[in-house]
Amino acid sequence: MAYVDGFVLAVPKARLDEYKDMARRAGTVWLDHGALSYVEAIGDDVPYGELTSFPRAVQARDDEVVVFAWVTYQSRNERDRILKLVMDDERMQGDRDTMPFDGKRLIFGGFEAFIQVQPGGGEP
Repeated sequence: MAYVDGFVLAVPKARLDEYKDMARRAGTVWLDHGALSYVEAIGDDVPYGELTSFPRAVQARDDEVVVFAWVTYQSRNERDRILKLVMDDERMQGDRDTMPFDGKRLIFGGFEAFIQVQPGGGEP
């Protein structure tokens, strides 16, 4: 079963184009090193909850959008191998002070998939 890295972050609306460029580059790097897929999505229906919510989790301000992203791999071992290559890749090196988002408010984690339903019925 697949392994998934998930990410939630807040991106200033004024820097969204810059973030999209960075995300496209990152997606290419992940796929070049063997990831199965790379997805970045901008929240357009993410209400601010009373106790918990995506915007609360990343302390999103009114001038920011929430981004939800994930990368899939064949296994945890593959993820660990690929992630090391991605982090060492020169295309991923940059100045943390000029990133188009606040990395301190980034939430991330790895998840072992336990079910995946696909069109045509059933699990793969």
